[in-house]
Amino acid sequence: MGHVSRIGEEEDFAEPEFGPWLARASILVVDDEPGMRNFLLRTLGPRCACVDEAKDVREASEKLDARYYDVVILDNIMPGRNGVDWLAEQREVGFYSDAILMTAFADLDTAIQALRAGATDFVLKPFRSNQILNAVARCLEQRRLQRENYVLRHELHAASDHLLLRDRLIGHSPQIDEIREMIARVAPLPTSVLITGESGTGKEVTARSIHALSDRANKPFVPVNCAAIPTDMIEAELFGHVRGAFTGADSARDGLFMHATGGTLFLDEIAELPLQTQSKLLRAIEDRRVRPVGSEREVPVDLRFICATNADLEEAVEEGRFRSDLFYRINVLHLAMPPLRERGDDVIELAELFMAKLSAQLGMARLEITSAVADAFRAYDWPGNVRELRNLIERSLILGRFPADLGGSAGAGRTETLQDVERRHILSVLDEVGGNRSEAARRLGISRKTIDRKLAAWGA
Repeated sequence: MGHVSRIGEEEDFAEPEFGPWLARASILVVDDEPGMRNFLLRTLGPRCACVDEAKDVREASEKLDARYYDVVILDNIMPGRNGVDWLAEQREVGFYSDAILMTAFADLDTAIQALRAGATDFVLKPFRSNQILNAVARCLEQRRLQRENYVLRHELHAASDHLLLRDRLIGHSPQIDEIREMIARVAPLPTSVLITGESGTGKEVTARSIHALSDRANKPFVPVNCAAIPTDMIEAELFGHVRGAFTGADSARDGLFMHATGGTLFLDEIAELPLQTQSKLLRAIEDRRVRPVGSEREVPVDLRFICATNADLEEAVEEGRFRSDLFYRINVLHLAMPPLRERGDDVIELAELFMAKLSAQLGMARLEITSAVADAFRAYDWPGNVRELRNLIERSLILGRFPADLGGSAGAGRTETLQDVERRHILSVLDEVGGNRSEAARRLGISRKTIDRKLAAWGA
């Protein structure tokens, strides 16, 4: 149940600390009494980033259509429409901000009606300035924790393959040095960035680096794997939805756009978005507004967009699978990630890093990367790039040796080489999916072109 702020016997002599989020908050005050509006403006104005006022629910609706507010402070008894009914109506058409209801009646019915209408808190009139400040601070902290929790859970799921490398680019090859230089140039700018490259080349690591060096570094970084979200749910996941928007939508929910507010939204595998969603994404990027599924209202968003794909977007545009206007909108700055096979000794540096981290995690003795193993690493094609290297190191630690062709002690009597294992595995996955190369590439985490090239080399 929401909090009820009660009237104290006397004013506190020292003003309490209301948390770090109040200074960044935008507040809308809705009350038909000028005296109450003035009191709230004087109380909140010096402490908040923005405080607007509305004398009735009609004016409040217009202001909600124009911008996003973190908290709405709403009087319950107003001419023509009470606050509870208006709040319930707003929740139905797409209103996601926290709401604090002001009321002079402390009865249980009012409290129940307020909570059912979607109020986060309510205060009893008359109240002191520190009571409304505490109520606003509670709303802001609760919303921050909810978003942080959602983002962390989403991020943990989405970035599970990148946990060892998520904070930095590893290597000193000319190609990676050039990527670092481009990151340093673009990070301070609001420019949209398109990152391309084969699966496992570090596209998300690069996106995180851009975010970390930007002025949004202390705001959320929200990674979204567009290929991992079911087609029928992707718009609700991205843009949110109102209650009753579809079967099972028992309550309204913010989308990932709102959870990334102020920060960076990283759209990985953007080529997998359905055309209808591409159209809505284009509008969101251009207008910085999103319309939740089932909502009558657009919600303003403040985001930086970074997109990534392992597909050839120009080819997808020619084939009608990707909107040309969206392609040109996201392709302001293009970063092409080099495949591991072109990065020289970076593969050894990465292998050493994985060996140190994974041996500690697994509680197993490190394997020596001998000169023979290092030479084999440099010579190998690495179709799965950095992710494949990580998996090889983990598998070798578990088995206690590298594959036979990667260094003498890998086990006498073994004749199967790493290339043999790769060939058998790719053909096995292709067999599982009935020869569908695109689906096999998705399951293997490599590009369709890599599969085509391999099969041509094998004569398959």
